[in-house]
This record gives sequence, C-alpha cells and structure tokens, in this order.
Amino acid sequence: MAIDSIKDLDLEKQYSYADYLHWQFQERVELIKGKLFKTSPAPNTFHQRITLRLSSEIYVYLAKKNGPCEVFASPYDVRLTKKQNNKDVEITTVVQPDVCVVCDPSKIDEKGCLGAPNWIIEVLSPGNTHKEMREKFSVYEENEVKEYWLIHPADQALQIYLLDERSKKYQGLQPMVAGQIARSYTLPELEIDLAQIFYNP
Repeated sequence: MAIDSIKDLDLEKQYSYADYLHWQFQERVELIKGKLFKTSPAPNTFHQRITLRLSSEIYVYLAKKNGPCEVFASPYDVRLTKKQNNKDVEITTVVQPDVCVVCDPSKIDEKGCLGAPNWIIEVLSPGNTHKEMREKFSVYEENEVKEYWLIHPADQALQIYLLDERSKKYQGLQPMVAGQIARSYTLPELEIDLAQIFYNP
C-alpha cells in the first residue's frame, strides 16, 4: 500500500526495500540496516557545486576511457547487499550517495545499483554529519565499498578511506585540502584539483 506522508511511518520500526518502494512522500530518506533516516533539506549551493564538479570530472574521464565504469549522482538508489539475488524484502539498506562509481555492469538495473559501488563520495551538509561519519562509514565498510571519499565543505578538506583487502577495514589517508591534487584509487589515472572543486565564488 502506498504511503503518502512520512508521518504515517513509525521511525522506530525496521523497514526493508520492499517497504521503501511504497513510499511516495516528498521527503528524501535512506535506510540503514532497516532504520529510517531523513536526509537533510535540499543541499546548499556550495554542496551542489562540489557534487556537480566531481561527477562532471569523473564523467568526462570515463567517457574518454570507454570502459565498464559508470558514474551516478544523487538521487540514485544504492541497495547495499552482498548477494546479487536478494528479494526486495530482504534488503534493509538503501542509500543515496552524492556520487558513486560502479565498475560492475551486472550491479546496475532500472532501480539503481544492487551491491557495493567501487567508489562512493559523500559531501557533508549541516545536519547529516553524524550519519555520514558514523552510520554510513560503518555500512560502507561492511559492504566492502573499496574507496570512500568524505568531503568537508566548510573546511575545504577531503578524507580518503581505502578498504584493506585483508582486514576488510578502512584505512584512512592523510587529509587533503584545497591546493592539492587528489588521485582516485578506483581510477588511477584520474587526478582532481581540489582548488577547482572547492572554488566558491
């Protein structure tokens, strides 16, 4: 049954992707291990500039390479599960990363991405810092997202986390700031000038 208002949901209840598909209200939400999280109100202009510049640079790079990887920008549903044949009712984590790169075409369907993208980028907004820093970090690590960038617009800083193949835990690199060149480990030849990304006229 379709649900038109988020007020009709019990925020303490556990939900699945099957439930998520029936929600038709305006607010954007994410599911993390069955728990409902409201996303922040519409991102501010600086957040949108950063997201658009990053996704554009990645798109242009991938277009030249003509390989299997694709880039997607929010809103884009990523159903995090280690199985490729989950039923909707079995999936309890659905997130909308600001930017993600998927290099396995079998994970892409008409609903979004089923399984972990190779690379996820989240741009922090006021009000969602706790979710990105704790809840999403944990769920991305557990689902073996190999590369995770966390961007702090206010500080014009970037944190890069890479999944260690042995421990399956994230290893954080030294934070980077405007003026440095960031290199992707998913796309090794891609270089991103953080001064351009953080430019805010």
